[in-house]
Amino acid sequence: MERENLKSRLGFILVSAGCAIGIGNVWRFPYVVGQNGGGIFVFFYILFLIILGMPILTMEFAMGRKSRKSIVCVYDELAPGDNKWKIHSTLASLGNYILMFFYTIVSGWMLNYFFKYVTGSISYVTVEESSNLFVNMVSDTKGMLFWMAIIVVLGIIICSIGLQKGVERITKVMMLALLALIIVLAVNSLMLPGAKEGLRFYLYPDINDIKEIGIGKVISAAMNQSFFTLSIGMGGMLIFGSYMSKDHALLGESISVEVLDTFVAVLSGLIIFPACFSYGVQPDSGPNLIFVTLPKIFAEMSGGRIWGALFFLFMTFASLSTIIAVFENIICICMDKFHWSRKKSAFINFFILLIGSIPCALDFNVLSYIQPLGPGTGIMDLEDFIVSNVLLPGGSLIVVLFCCNKFGWGFDNYLKEVNEGVGVKMPRWIYGYCKYVLPVIVFVILIQSISAVF
Repeated sequence: MERENLKSRLGFILVSAGCAIGIGNVWRFPYVVGQNGGGIFVFFYILFLIILGMPILTMEFAMGRKSRKSIVCVYDELAPGDNKWKIHSTLASLGNYILMFFYTIVSGWMLNYFFKYVTGSISYVTVEESSNLFVNMVSDTKGMLFWMAIIVVLGIIICSIGLQKGVERITKVMMLALLALIIVLAVNSLMLPGAKEGLRFYLYPDINDIKEIGIGKVISAAMNQSFFTLSIGMGGMLIFGSYMSKDHALLGESISVEVLDTFVAVLSGLIIFPACFSYGVQPDSGPNLIFVTLPKIFAEMSGGRIWGALFFLFMTFASLSTIIAVFENIICICMDKFHWSRKKSAFINFFILLIGSIPCALDFNVLSYIQPLGPGTGIMDLEDFIVSNVLLPGGSLIVVLFCCNKFGWGFDNYLKEVNEGVGVKMPRWIYGYCKYVLPVIVFVILIQSISAVF
């Protein structure tokens, strides 16, 4: 079967950025900034994004473009007969399913809130009512299943249409709309009274914050956020590398994806922090920031229903772009492994993803008694832990070892592939860093991520 290709360079950048831009950017990033001292965290985040995320992202792109395969078959192409790497193929493939089993639920939350704002069922709410609104939503078994199913249906239909006509065309429209929405929302927040204080908290490194929180904690949080934001380690970027042409060197393409990813993350903060300070809301309120805190702010804001609808439309686009990208990866994994057609793979995976997402849809109601990681945790926490704390850093460590050692693909092969085409070239002097320093940092993140839970 001939390999499909993306139609344009812009399509590749927007689809790849769509995979990276998700809940980690627009939900997790602002509240982690709020909990870790604002501006000083942002500084370290960008620093680690360059020295950690950049090289690993180019490695995934290079492996995909050279092999023209998904994660399930990439090692067969680049290291034929060497079976020790195939465990990563299996674990990464399973990881994509596990990720979607809970990501479809959270994406459904975004769509649900957007619908509530459009229909006007969210009107003026107090802090207590905002909290109850979220609790009532996740307690509604039928509602949770309904919105999850809508997300699965949308993702599968888009991917089944085809790579260019479905995934690329629709993701391009969504991503351009997302970028327009986030700029409009950020400008609105910056015009609010009190926005200056929010900007100062967000972007100005305060030495008192460093002393109070601890520089070690801030650096650790920034390192983890910069690492996880790019969705590297499970073949999510590798698959789009397999659809690339050889026209452009991969470092420049990686820079474009990271710039877009960072742009969305930073502007998410420009939306939230000025609004928090304008309406006297604590900026370090944690995960509740999106679903509990912001509805109160929108209720007090002039034209709040419109701004709330636009915000959750933006959130829906951000999460759905990741859904489409990972669904594409899953569908392609089955096409490569079992030689199915795209439509057959989409049809079978529709039922797998729908059924597999049910436990998380029931996590806050029927199955709330299941607490796998201790009191107060649920099935979603377990699945998130497996993906975010184990498979992403673990998979990234394997990718680094594979690309930088002779017992794998080898640094020379990686460098040749990453530098093929016009554009910014990866320098050879980075070899020592990639072989000896980068694996240690990723291993530390892996151990730290696992030990943080236990």
